[in-house]
Amino acid sequence: MQARVSLEDVSALARGCAVLGTGGGGDVRPAAVAARGAIREYGEVPLVRLDELPGDALVLPLSGIGAPTVSNEMIQSADEPLHIRDEIERIFGRPPAAVMSSEIGGGNGVSPVAWAARLGLPLLDADAMGRAFPEVQMVSMYVAGIPANLVVMADVLGNVVTIRPVDGLWSERIARAVCVASGSSALMADYVLTAAECAGAVIEGTVGRAIAIGRATEGAQDPLAALEAELGAVRLVTGKLTDLERRTTGGFARGTVTIEGTGGDRGRKLTLEIQNENLVAIEDGVVRAMVPDLITVVDSQTATAVQTESLRYGQRVTVLAWPCDPLWRTPKGLETAGPRAFGYDLDYVPVEAIETAGSAA
Repeated sequence: MQARVSLEDVSALARGCAVLGTGGGGDVRPAAVAARGAIREYGEVPLVRLDELPGDALVLPLSGIGAPTVSNEMIQSADEPLHIRDEIERIFGRPPAAVMSSEIGGGNGVSPVAWAARLGLPLLDADAMGRAFPEVQMVSMYVAGIPANLVVMADVLGNVVTIRPVDGLWSERIARAVCVASGSSALMADYVLTAAECAGAVIEGTVGRAIAIGRATEGAQDPLAALEAELGAVRLVTGKLTDLERRTTGGFARGTVTIEGTGGDRGRKLTLEIQNENLVAIEDGVVRAMVPDLITVVDSQTATAVQTESLRYGQRVTVLAWPCDPLWRTPKGLETAGPRAFGYDLDYVPVEAIETAGSAA
């Protein structure tokens, strides 16, 4: 029997995508509402593996682009994926055969269920990040060396923009400018590839992985411990959010978060640097974890992930960190989405190596 994303899967998918979002990717709550509504209207969404698609089938990667703080307030149009689908069909002379999430993290990992249902297409069990990243070129296809020769964007007003960038960095610059002109929120398709071209260039199994992460805490006596075990994560600190500086600029949510330890972590202080996502965790001047490894803030009682735009003074939270997909630890992966790609003068050290060194010390 073919796998499908059902109404019962949406809650687990949303919880898992929120965790994988590392603070970004958009709020999962409105995305989950839209996904349930689309499933009720159009039916369950087939979930397909890459090897189940014909080699020449077009895969349509979709994601929202912009500042999460804006996307929470600007309601997307249900027609945006239709506008993009029509433009892709005009360009390629045939319609796409499957939808793929460009990033499995946050609302961008959940919304493709609604988009696929609306388009009457299956959802590919894969994405291009294995988490969430803030910039357009920070995808596995760029790391794999595939030319970024097409970006199609649509906004809530029905504007459709087709971009032919010379490379991935220019795709970010131009797409970000278009996004800002659209109010810092738009829907985007980039790296429209055949299934054969996707092989080895996307991260497979991530939709199923997100659902498994979401289900790990269901009915658990200790949800935080269950989530930590499912992820193989390091617990960086448990405490209270005591300081927050956040601003929206250039289509990003940027800022700094301070968490002071409580209980067994009393006396400790962890600082998080954010650009839509949590990028670097620092304690007493020592880096505890850094991008591209995943750093997520969760509610200490429920283990529910807290997005950067939902952080508030006084929240009782725990910060978890765990290894990224191996693709991001390659030289090209680190050049694309390592700490220096975000302006941090840091040599990347895997989170598990930092933890081992700290334990030994």
